[in-house]
Amino acid sequence: MNKYETKGARSAFRLALRELGYFFKGAAMNIFSLEFLMVLIPLLGLWELLPRMGVVPRTLVPPPSDVAVAAWDMFTKHNFLKDIGDSMLKFFMGLGIAVITAIPIGVLMGWNIAMRKRALPLFQLLAPIPPPAWVPITIIFFGIGLPMQTFLIFIGAFYPILFNTYQAVKDTEPRYLASARVFGASELALILHVYFWHALGAIIMSVKTGVAMGLVMLVIAEMYGGRTGIGYVLVEAKDYFQISKMVVCMVTLGVIGWFLIEALKFIELKLAVWKVGR
Repeated sequence: MNKYETKGARSAFRLALRELGYFFKGAAMNIFSLEFLMVLIPLLGLWELLPRMGVVPRTLVPPPSDVAVAAWDMFTKHNFLKDIGDSMLKFFMGLGIAVITAIPIGVLMGWNIAMRKRALPLFQLLAPIPPPAWVPITIIFFGIGLPMQTFLIFIGAFYPILFNTYQAVKDTEPRYLASARVFGASELALILHVYFWHALGAIIMSVKTGVAMGLVMLVIAEMYGGRTGIGYVLVEAKDYFQISKMVVCMVTLGVIGWFLIEALKFIELKLAVWKVGR
């Protein structure tokens, strides 16, 4: 590697670190704002005091201090970090498949009337089926394991992304299309440079919804199959009436969801600046 390549690599590394710093600073400011802390701290105080004072049963509502002790025990003695890693592998596989299939199909349906008339009725028939209703037939087809869990996460995330992408592309401003056609843009150019970018804000929003639904299906999938993952730990804690452990699992899912939503907001800020704040 010559000195110019080395210099370029260092510049790229510094740029990546700077952007990562901006991301974590923005995410921290969103959750640790003064306004939110004025709500969060009193709630945590009440949560701690009411069980200790006997206002609510401590066995049913463990205070945050008990939850923190349970979390320390789970991470240090029961390898909960591995369970989180296993869950995230399944989740990103299912969400990734949903994204790379739903977005192109949604763009094509929004762009082409013939494609819309052939495909949209099928999806409108299948979409109202609640994702948990797919569990029995999915177990029959895939058995218990990673394929079944990945498919259920995919089903949870697919339809929100598909329909939001379709609607956003369909509602593309006609003036943008007319302007592009005046300059000789082909249909492929319109899809890549007009339809898609016009719909990008809605697509990112749909992926946020897909993240939420995917996490729901992740927990359901792990409750029904597998021996690892956050959902499995959650249902195991329920069986042994370990409420503090259950709360740790719930908080972990909340933190994961919050982090992923913040990451998508950061991507939107970088790619769809004109949509931010509307």
